[in-house]
Amino acid sequence: MLSNSPLDIFKQFYSTCLVIFSVVIVTALMFTENTKVANDAHPVVALVVMWLGILWMSMVEGGQCSMVGLPPIDRELYKESHKITYQICSLGHKGDNLDRYLMGRQFMVIFINFTISLCGSPLEGASVLGLPQWVSDIFLGSGIAMVLTNVNIGQLTAQVNASHCMLDYINTHFMTFTLYCTLLIEMTGFMHVCYLIRDCFYFAAGKPIVTNEPPRSAAKAFFHWGRVLFSTVVLCFSLAVTLEALFKGQTTMWDFIPNWAAVIIFFVLLSLVGLLEAMQIAFFAVSKFKKEDRGDHPMARRTCNLLFKGEGRNLPGFMVGRQVTVTLIFFVAARVTTLNIKIGEDENIFGVSDGLQEFFNLGFLGAIITTILASISWQLVASAFPIAFLSNPFVYIMLNVVLAIESTGICAASWFFGTIHKKIAGFQLDEVYVGTAEEREAGGKPDASIHAGRMGTTVNLTTAELAAAVENTSPGEKTFSERREIILAKIAAAKEMSKTASPAEQSKYESVIKTGLSQLSKLNAEEGV
Repeated sequence: MLSNSPLDIFKQFYSTCLVIFSVVIVTALMFTENTKVANDAHPVVALVVMWLGILWMSMVEGGQCSMVGLPPIDRELYKESHKITYQICSLGHKGDNLDRYLMGRQFMVIFINFTISLCGSPLEGASVLGLPQWVSDIFLGSGIAMVLTNVNIGQLTAQVNASHCMLDYINTHFMTFTLYCTLLIEMTGFMHVCYLIRDCFYFAAGKPIVTNEPPRSAAKAFFHWGRVLFSTVVLCFSLAVTLEALFKGQTTMWDFIPNWAAVIIFFVLLSLVGLLEAMQIAFFAVSKFKKEDRGDHPMARRTCNLLFKGEGRNLPGFMVGRQVTVTLIFFVAARVTTLNIKIGEDENIFGVSDGLQEFFNLGFLGAIITTILASISWQLVASAFPIAFLSNPFVYIMLNVVLAIESTGICAASWFFGTIHKKIAGFQLDEVYVGTAEEREAGGKPDASIHAGRMGTTVNLTTAELAAAVENTSPGEKTFSERREIILAKIAAAKEMSKTASPAEQSKYESVIKTGLSQLSKLNAEEGV
């Protein structure tokens, strides 16, 4: 979390100003019909669809934090206080449904990004509000305006709050709807080739496939592998259609780029997204390793030294910078892969019907390709071979690039927006409702361990595992003073929040304070004070 230093306050201020400016010029683009949806349909349609997409994105991103973080906590602890959350988790954490949710969610994130891009990204040569050409090139031509709007409002703000207020965040039927959508997407089988890729890489790594479900019956196995075959055919067909359109210049790619170069850019973008998606998995994997177990390859060592140096702040810094970079690439990828064929005027791809061509123009094919080849597949490789992956010099280069982007504070506005959102929604820390991990254990409801190896997208670890991973990035064991400061900060925060809490909530905060004082006493005794 950002501190209250003058530099961090300045970063939040200028980042917020950039987001407001970006929203203004993107809206102006729509109402001058300078985006694809605004031009093909209506500016109001583009505006409404874009903001609905950003709103849904916030639930998808925040929902993932909650769905991945809540499994260890006994659901009976929040059965009465958060009935909707209880129902959601009862379904979402049943068997391998969490894996299915994460796979469906990944496609949903990419498709929503593609849709938002069609609504708000400028057409070729667009300019609004009489902006100087260099300003238009920076904010419109590069897609930065859309990225700042979507990342700060739709993604990082949700993650800021959902990472600590999981129970409150998904205690809404909006999340129920989102969960069913993700499970339905997975059920269609469009992404099932990812299971084949997963099985192959885990077999190569000599690792068993972990599951919470019994072995498939003959009928279920037939249905499963049938969808894997269907998914493989869909992926191959999507690639064929997209490459055909790229070679003919029939996508929304910038006109000044030659067709052959567009094909090269297409594969470069897939590789960059895949690299960033895999890096997060590999980084969290090695952060749980001892220093001596992080490989002998010089480049792997160099990468780990940069990632874990100092107080370990580069790991969360990478996650923030990565979100910005990946979203920017998604928007560019949407432009590269979205077909731009005028029905009734241009020749349809492979001579398909007009109805099917209109479906192709929606961008589904690009979303399928990106999800499978530029996201989940790379994650699976990094999950199976994290050390080997870190030996790639491009990982070290990209880590430096992403950290440089994060250091600019361009997404610091998400902390400001998160504070506003939290106050309006009335979110409370999870500890208010279910206590700390120590309190749950003392009350006979200890956190349960859950299986690892799931098809995660942003974080494939439990909250406790994530905390341990970040903790392990510090250069050594914390001193007594540092441990005391952490406990005192927790006590101070609980006291501050109890001032405005209801009588029922105050007892929860008092319990947190009591636990903190007990930990402080133990620490003092350990130090001999």
